[in-house]
Amino acid sequence: MPGKVPPEELLEHVFGRAGTAGDDPSVIQGPADGEDAAAIAWPEGEGTLVVSSDPISLAASQVGRLGVHVACNDVAASGADPRWLTTVILLPSEESPLEEITEDVDAAAREVGASIVGGHSEYVDQLERPLVSLTAMGATDTFVPTGGAEPGDRVVLTKAAGIEGTAILAADFGDDLDVDPDVCERAAEFLEEISVVPDGRVLREYATAMHDPTEGGVAAGLLELARASGVRIAVDRDAVPIRPETETLCGAADVDPLRIFGSGALLATVPDGAVDDCLASLEEAGIEAAAIGTIDEPADSSGFALELGSETITEPVRDDLYPLWEAADED
Repeated sequence: MPGKVPPEELLEHVFGRAGTAGDDPSVIQGPADGEDAAAIAWPEGEGTLVVSSDPISLAASQVGRLGVHVACNDVAASGADPRWLTTVILLPSEESPLEEITEDVDAAAREVGASIVGGHSEYVDQLERPLVSLTAMGATDTFVPTGGAEPGDRVVLTKAAGIEGTAILAADFGDDLDVDPDVCERAAEFLEEISVVPDGRVLREYATAMHDPTEGGVAAGLLELARASGVRIAVDRDAVPIRPETETLCGAADVDPLRIFGSGALLATVPDGAVDDCLASLEEAGIEAAAIGTIDEPADSSGFALELGSETITEPVRDDLYPLWEAADED
């Protein structure tokens, strides 16, 4: 039946799974029966509130975990530490995996040190799969925008392209692809690397701009950064790190590793003179990274472009996983 999740299920599966809220003195009012709003005491000495919201509606595996990290990644990409979360969980039926979703949300929130301070849960029988939407909030003294790239900067990418998309391919389509099961097993574990909170803590000390590549992958993320900054980004495609599991699964599915969901990597632009120190700091933190391109002046009046190898991109990039989901829904 449509409607709110019953109070007894909220008490059992939701209110007690609030990340670090029980230990966070800034949380005046967190999730509780009958409470419709959260209350947070603003921390002293942190001048800017960064807020980001993101839904997870298509992935069939670990939607709670993905929801937390995708929302928190955007906050981390702005130079802040994600600290507070609100979560909206919409479920197709009473047989939906509320317990599993809230366990994943709670575990992921604890991993990044965030408190779940409120949200909403409801049954919506028009849905075919759970929809989870998270709003993340964090505080920072130094906000890093997407639109701060300057000509002469270098482009840095942490980890590799297509991390989230590779895990989705393994989880959602692995049984239908001609791929060794061991490859799918390793690829599914990429979900453990979705967070870029550690990446952001290092990069924010060097970056003029940062951006979290999600839908459309690294290609879309680079184009969005170019558009926000009004610059031309020239990227050496061969310099973009791509893991063997990503190459294998993308080859089997006939998709581009640079055009599938890219959460788990973080893009940053760094002044040329600071790149070596930046990469060394990332390595010291145990984070793989590579310099993959440069920021240049716009080539024409359009004001921005992505030059990806021999390809010039100015139009929005559609994620290569969407046709796979559409075909699966038709079957």
